[in-house]
Amino acid sequence: MPSLLPWIWQQPGWPRFRWDAARLAPALASARLAQGKVLGAARMLDPGLTLEAVAAILVEDGVTTSAIEGERLDLNAVRSSVARHLGLATAGMRVPPRAVDGLIEVLLDATRNYAQPLSPKRLFGWQAALFPTGLSGLHSIRTGELRGQQPMQVVSGGVGRERVHFVAPPRKVLKAELDRFLGWFNTPQAEPDGLIRAGLAHLWFVTLHPFEDGNGRIARAITDMALSQDERQPMRCFSLSAQILRERENYYAILERTQRGGLEVTDWLVWFMKQVEAAAGAAEGTVASTLAKARFWLRHQATVLNERQRKALNRLLDGGRDGFEGDMNTRKYMSLNRTSRVTAYRELADLVDKGCLTPTGKGGRSSGYRLVREPASR
Repeated sequence: MPSLLPWIWQQPGWPRFRWDAARLAPALASARLAQGKVLGAARMLDPGLTLEAVAAILVEDGVTTSAIEGERLDLNAVRSSVARHLGLATAGMRVPPRAVDGLIEVLLDATRNYAQPLSPKRLFGWQAALFPTGLSGLHSIRTGELRGQQPMQVVSGGVGRERVHFVAPPRKVLKAELDRFLGWFNTPQAEPDGLIRAGLAHLWFVTLHPFEDGNGRIARAITDMALSQDERQPMRCFSLSAQILRERENYYAILERTQRGGLEVTDWLVWFMKQVEAAAGAAEGTVASTLAKARFWLRHQATVLNERQRKALNRLLDGGRDGFEGDMNTRKYMSLNRTSRVTAYRELADLVDKGCLTPTGKGGRSSGYRLVREPASR
């Protein structure tokens, strides 16, 4: 039987959120510690490596914020867009679709320009950038403006067995509600702790659901903007969207409970802090991978390699410590470089001779190669 409790935006006192500071304190402290660690690790990188690490985070952010909504973006298209926007090498990359470019532009604007006010015009521009054709899938939607008069609901179940998970404020109050949110967001000192403010901003904007589509992606962009304001830097060092994707079921469950739980939002804020902690912890691996890549190329700065070999090695290095989908082999090398089996076999053997790769020990068709992470002992 459906709950008769009012939605959070119908509660007396909305939007004066409340939380138990004592119960939140341990999760907040752990999130701060993890955040500090990854920011400290990022400061060890030189500017070129920092940009490379940021690019990796931005690619992850673009892919995962869309995946949360069930949209699968082409990874290579996202990489191409990120490279173009950050001024990195784009040789051999195809021009990304306009919608992918629009998403990356939104994510970059939210963080690079974190000190600029968040206005209705800016929000409308973000939403329009996500849907440059005016279509969401095969359906025409309003872009660059507030949603229409139809009720905004999230419903599951068949006819006669519908379950309403969420109902947003009606259109007639939406402009005033959005203006109130933006007034609060553009006054950062209204909430002294930046992480708490980021969690509240996410919840508040998702509750308003002001657009016909793109609300989740924009809510996460606003959250990234709030985190950049908290850290006072224009580049994200960890992807909260990637962590939310890993916890997607719990994400929607905690949002649904919070929408019916009144203005006391401690559970939501505790959950949010745990995601910040986990996201920052995962990003330490990205920074470590970037440093490992730099050390590898420093060791091999005098090694004579052709472009195909460099491309294969970079793909392995970008794959992290577990390598490129189960290490490199002749078939993957052929596919990656569009070359013959004979050439692939010869060039892989050459990489072994030069100390870049080592055989995995398997023979025949499954013969593979992995990176030599440290200089071979003599």
